[in-house]
Amino acid sequence: MFFLRPALAAFCACTLPAIAIAQTEAAALDGLQIELNSVQDVENACRLTFVVENQTGTAIDEASFETVIFDASGSVVSLTLFNFRDLPADRPRVRQFDLPGMACSSVGKALINGTNTCKVAGAESSICEDGLKLQSRTDVELIG
Repeated sequence: MFFLRPALAAFCACTLPAIAIAQTEAAALDGLQIELNSVQDVENACRLTFVVENQTGTAIDEASFETVIFDASGSVVSLTLFNFRDLPADRPRVRQFDLPGMACSSVGKALINGTNTCKVAGAESSICEDGLKLQSRTDVELIG
C-alpha cells in the first residue's frame, strides 16, 4: 500500500506535464489563423499576401474583415474590407489584397478592426472572431 502512493505520485508527475503540453499544442492550432506572409510592390500598389488556416473544425462560407492600414508614422491611411471569401476547414488558403497608390515601404501596420461578415452554413457566426490568431512574417505588423 505504501508503495502505491509514491508510484502514483511519480506517474502523475510524469504524465501531467505531457498532457498539459499536448493541450497547449492543440490550443495553438485551434481557431482562425491569419498570417501576413509577404508584402510586395506591384505596379502602383502594395500587395499584401495572407496565408489563412481555418483550424476551427468548421468550414467558413464567407469571411470579410474590416481592415485599417497605418503608415510608417502611425497615421491611418485607409479603412477597407478584405474579403477572404470561403475558408474550408483544415486547408490553408492564400489571399492577396492590393493597396492602390501605396508603396510597401510606407505601410507600417495593418489592424484587423473586426469581422464584417462571417457565414457558416448560410448563417452569421462568431467563429471568425472567437479564435482569431494573427501574425506577420514581414516588417509590417498585423494586429487585431
